[in-house]
Amino acid sequence: MQPISTAICSFGMSGVVFHAPFVHFHNGFNLRGVWERSKNLAVEKYPQVITYRSLKELLSDDAAELVIVNTPNATHYDYTKQCLLANKHVIVEKPFTNTVADGQELVELATSKGLMLSVFHNRRFDSDFRTVKKVVTEQLLGEMIEVEIHFDRFKEALSPKVHKEIPGPGIGVLYDLGSHLIDQALQLFGKPDGVFADIRTVRPLSQIDDYFDVTLIYPRLRVKLKSSLLVREALPGFILHGTKGSFLKNRTDVQEVSLMAGQTPATPGYGIEPESEQGLLHTQINGEVIRKHLPTLAGNYLDYFEGIFQCIRNGQPAPVSADDGLLVIELIEAAYKSNVEKKVIPL
Repeated sequence: MQPISTAICSFGMSGVVFHAPFVHFHNGFNLRGVWERSKNLAVEKYPQVITYRSLKELLSDDAAELVIVNTPNATHYDYTKQCLLANKHVIVEKPFTNTVADGQELVELATSKGLMLSVFHNRRFDSDFRTVKKVVTEQLLGEMIEVEIHFDRFKEALSPKVHKEIPGPGIGVLYDLGSHLIDQALQLFGKPDGVFADIRTVRPLSQIDDYFDVTLIYPRLRVKLKSSLLVREALPGFILHGTKGSFLKNRTDVQEVSLMAGQTPATPGYGIEPESEQGLLHTQINGEVIRKHLPTLAGNYLDYFEGIFQCIRNGQPAPVSADDGLLVIELIEAAYKSNVEKKVIPL
């Protein structure tokens, strides 16, 4: 079957680490070209690729079927729309768009043109999250009562990527890391009934939101999503409590580090965490109380790209739909409204 000819919109960290290796490795794709305004980094690593000097040049390449929009948040709506109008399938980085209205427009445009539009929520394919999902799906903790999902860092200094530190639409830790946590919560528990949020600026020189505490409200369950850039000693990334027990798991997926070190999905042991990072399961199964470490499932972002291949070539559902990405933005907008109004926002 003909490989999917693919173009990438930038060759910064996301292009180098999260996209190009998988498009290059998967037999169902052909890495056609990369947009670089002045550098030639992609062709040094992948000699066969075309270097585009503008988005117009990229979109004029009729051979490119799929475009990966992995540029700054503020460009997602505009670039994705241009790609769809040029009859390209699109993968767009998270966050999908800055507003629900923009996202709805893109969903409708893709649907009207019969094109695939997918949001790159890659953290669904992390080893830690896959293990947590198994615990929830198999009801090892009974009925879920309380969950915390953290994505904390200690970065007091401002980011060298200036565009990430200038206040504006789509900027801040809730759009950045929060998109991951919200998507993971939705995958585990579905759409909540309401949202309550506290969003703050905590770094001394910061002008943007760099802390959030968002509670998703379900009939019996509360899911707390937290991130701060001033956490030197992080809590477990996943803390789950149910009617029969608890599960604690550090956020320790190894893929990003492995990819940055030059590994590929073919590298032995790719996506497998050290045994020392196994989560702690303390629960009751068949009347017996157990307390043990649970083996971690392997993570693999290649599964996302396999899903994209099956979607475009065989008509299967996208591994992450545009509607999934849109729901994340709906919850982000509700969180900001809650923060301003100091109350629960019903959904």
